[in-house]
Amino acid sequence: MRGSHHHHHHGMASELALMQTPDLNLHSSTMVKYTNGRKNLPRNFLYAGGIFFAGLALWVVCSSFSVPNPTHINSTRALNTDGEGNPCDGEAQARGYDPPEPTFYDDPELSYTIEKTVKNWDEKRQDWLKKHPGFAAGAAKRVVMLTGSQATPCKNPIGDHLLLRFFKNKVDYCRIHGYELFYNTVLLQPQMWSFWAKTPVVKAAMLAHPEAEWIWWVDSDAAFTDMDFTLPFDRYKDHNMVIHGWPRLINEEKSWTGLNAGVFLIRNCQWAMDFMEKWASMGPQSPEYEKWGEIQRSTFKDKSFPESDDQTGLAYLILTEKEKFGNKIYVEGQFYFEGYWMEIVGTYTNITDMYTGIEKREKKLRRRHAEKVSESYANLWEEPLKNAGYGRGSWRRPFMTHFTGCQPCSGDHNQMYSGQSCWDAMQAALNFADNQVLRTYGFVHKDLWDTATVMPLPFDHPAAAAEAEQKDG
Repeated sequence: MRGSHHHHHHGMASELALMQTPDLNLHSSTMVKYTNGRKNLPRNFLYAGGIFFAGLALWVVCSSFSVPNPTHINSTRALNTDGEGNPCDGEAQARGYDPPEPTFYDDPELSYTIEKTVKNWDEKRQDWLKKHPGFAAGAAKRVVMLTGSQATPCKNPIGDHLLLRFFKNKVDYCRIHGYELFYNTVLLQPQMWSFWAKTPVVKAAMLAHPEAEWIWWVDSDAAFTDMDFTLPFDRYKDHNMVIHGWPRLINEEKSWTGLNAGVFLIRNCQWAMDFMEKWASMGPQSPEYEKWGEIQRSTFKDKSFPESDDQTGLAYLILTEKEKFGNKIYVEGQFYFEGYWMEIVGTYTNITDMYTGIEKREKKLRRRHAEKVSESYANLWEEPLKNAGYGRGSWRRPFMTHFTGCQPCSGDHNQMYSGQSCWDAMQAALNFADNQVLRTYGFVHKDLWDTATVMPLPFDHPAAAAEAEQKDG
């Protein structure tokens, strides 16, 4: 994966701007509203909230364990071996018991709000894990994902239907990979509307999930389009945040479109608490909001609107605070951590054909299996996909397709394209993902633009279908 890269061409500034900015079109199509008072803004669908992934020790199964009366469980006992002396999944039992010893939760000064500073979070989190050994095992790899949308119905008549499908898509991805998920629909800081709504939720999630090492924010309008792919966590071991972007565009061209803030991974640690506080200080609830707008515009000359936004704020911190923040943020450009929909949707059919061709040749990939063991089949794909590449021009499934500029909830899409082209493309992306999920349940969509119709798959599909075609032919 390290060898692959996202191809970037110079003559694509406008397309790049769109491709790389989750909220660009929020700015271009709805920024007008900012000056008319804040009451319109919460309607913007570009919220987000939460897919909290927790409790990953699914592969550890207890053969037979009866949970004793909680009063008899002590902290050593919670580490658990069952009667046979086999290591056993402590997490299932750990859910049923919270030791009486005080933790950070018992501190009256602790605040979940974005305004109040949290100190010594690493120590507090470690202490909690020590007192909850059933969760401590596996904590280093546990991820909690967040997403969400607005509290009120969508203005676009099919907006709520589209958001429901985007949510289903994330639920599918989380279930297949053993993650938990939290969906937020409220503003935790009433003045932090639109794209600023993310930071308060991430902070609250970090406090609510000390058992998770990573918090993964995913915008409501981003769809997982490769259900097999898992993030290369080992690559990020020396970093505390991962975003999709192009370091050269941020550092050399000083472009606010050098990254996309709509999908990011952040480590549950004190660094992240400090970072979120600094990032949020540029938001509309801050007395320095206007000042930050001016600083962002003077630093990133291609930013056209005056208001401070989270994406430019993030680029600014990468650029100007290398020691404290920039060096700990991994700018991922080697695969579609989130990819701009306009360059992706047209590739789904060809990708499907390529994968089907491989399955026809490789019997082990065609084998029916339980959904729980999907990841083992994902690993079998790596060899046949080794020359597929990643990102632009690749025939590998794009990991995530992001519908930047489409605004499915408000319907205030970028004027470069029609709303219908957005809604159609979303259905295709979601059906493309759905086919990967339904396959394990024995069905598949007849075509990507037909959302409602599926057909059962014969045994040994797609080889069986190929044989049937030959007979008919």
